[in-house]
Amino acid sequence: MTFDSVEPGGAQPGVAARRAAARRRLLPPGPAGLAMLALLLGLGACAAPPAGGPGAAGAAQAGTGQSGTTATPAPDYVIGPGDNLSIFVYRSPELSAELPVRPDGRLSLPLVPDIEAAGRTPSQLAKVIEEKLKEYVREPNVTVMVRSFIGPTSRQIRIIGEAAQPKAIPYREGMSVLDVLIEVGGLTRYAAGNRAEIVRRGPDGQAQNIRLRLSDLLRDGDISQDMPMRPGDTLVIPQSWF
Repeated sequence: MTFDSVEPGGAQPGVAARRAAARRRLLPPGPAGLAMLALLLGLGACAAPPAGGPGAAGAAQAGTGQSGTTATPAPDYVIGPGDNLSIFVYRSPELSAELPVRPDGRLSLPLVPDIEAAGRTPSQLAKVIEEKLKEYVREPNVTVMVRSFIGPTSRQIRIIGEAAQPKAIPYREGMSVLDVLIEVGGLTRYAAGNRAEIVRRGPDGQAQNIRLRLSDLLRDGDISQDMPMRPGDTLVIPQSWF
């Protein structure tokens, strides 16, 4: 019985020689064998993606759950005439109140009459009330909550003409024509929906008329007519001629 000699590193020359011979038998002799060996080595190199390649970046992005885009924060709500506010003064219930904003945009509280509320956010109005109350209350803490809202005129959308319920509604972020029609209950039977228009004023005050085909939107589901609305828009729905 003979034993293969073992080198200090743990390799067995006899076993290694037999494996190399087996690999040589699998490859055809001559240039064809060398070409096949080069092809196998190239495929092995391509199988491993680079550490900093697109695959690694995609895996890192999937791991973090980020889509690569940053969401735009919605603007703060601005108080307008007709809004119903709840004003809470901490540890002073006699100064707290729930009241609407008057048509002139002001409101009155005990000890603090005629505060300009319209055009301010709830947090801004709370700061103003705190400054006014400092003359009478030590370190006042005020919270303003909007119970029902209409918003300032510049943030409203008006719907006139042959809507089921013509009215002005507060603008909401991302509102479209279809949202407006749902708010007003749709069109009347006499509406000429395909001759409707959006009247939109630009920064220079010039009016722009945008034609809409509301009947196609509601009856045929033509989503191309579901245009985004902007604060201050007026939706005009004319009456049919017949």
